[in-house]
Amino acid sequence: MVPENDYRNKILKFASKFIRVNLQEINFISVEENANSNILNQATVHCFSALMNNERFINKRLEQINATLCIGNVLVGYFETYTSRRARFARYRIPVLRLLFMAFDFVFHRAMPKMNGTKQLYFFLTKGKNRLLSKAEMLGRIVCCGYEIIGNEKIEGLDYFIAKKVKEPAFDMEPSYGPVFSMNRLGYRGEIIKVYKFRTMHPYSEYLHDYILKKYGYAQSGKPANDFRLTPWGKLFRKYWIDELPQLFNILKGEMKLVGVRPVSQRYFQDIPEDLQKLRNRQKPGCIPPYVALNVSSDVESVQNAERIYLIEKLKRPYTTDLRYFFKALFSIIVRQKRSA
Repeated sequence: MVPENDYRNKILKFASKFIRVNLQEINFISVEENANSNILNQATVHCFSALMNNERFINKRLEQINATLCIGNVLVGYFETYTSRRARFARYRIPVLRLLFMAFDFVFHRAMPKMNGTKQLYFFLTKGKNRLLSKAEMLGRIVCCGYEIIGNEKIEGLDYFIAKKVKEPAFDMEPSYGPVFSMNRLGYRGEIIKVYKFRTMHPYSEYLHDYILKKYGYAQSGKPANDFRLTPWGKLFRKYWIDELPQLFNILKGEMKLVGVRPVSQRYFQDIPEDLQKLRNRQKPGCIPPYVALNVSSDVESVQNAERIYLIEKLKRPYTTDLRYFFKALFSIIVRQKRSA
């Protein structure tokens, strides 16, 4: 498959915003092309000539191409998100038909390819064509497969990406798609524990944490700003702490306690002041954070100050501090209507 000239020029115009390149330096990869072909080694910029939504094995394809590239080589491609697809189809605008088609489209093209009992049937019927992808999932897959996102831009209803090879793929053979998933977080004395939550983000979102922070930084809430990884229901779950209910299992396992500082990622831990890092490592993390009990803002500075106050009190009064903070938190939530960011 050879892309038309207008497509080639569109790719060149997009890529030129991020790197210096001319059309002759771009190798266009067709769907049928063998990813291990030597032709891939003859260029430094490679571009998919078809929608990523139509790739049968997205990660395997990205991993195969990664194996043929040198560090610093660039990959360009494009995909369609389900929000863009809704805008494209006129039937989405018909009230009753809209709901029916949205439900069918989501179940058939998004849920079935991810469920063990139905994905074989889905790929048999569709050959992997036209599946639904979110922006977070697609970019997360790219990072998972050893690339760094250089740029991403929506052009005429499609999301274009440009990424460079920075390492070998992670070969994530067991990505989490279910409603409950686990995250690697720092526990007592810096030990890595798996913290359980209800899903509020799209699959592969964990691979985009550094990308989000580098691009947007932190919001006033202390969470990453402009976080497109959240699902439509994710904000509601987070607002009322519904997503954290599975952490009761962490409490039963003895890895967490009811009240305490929130377990954080290694990336976030690096940004915490050194004195607070030492205090944190001396206690188990908890489900109910100090900033809720103290009824302060959820921005980074306020949260860290609340954690410092709590941890120092905990060292002085190890047996009563958690109980006092628990009842303070209940008062903040019930009477003061304290909500999560």
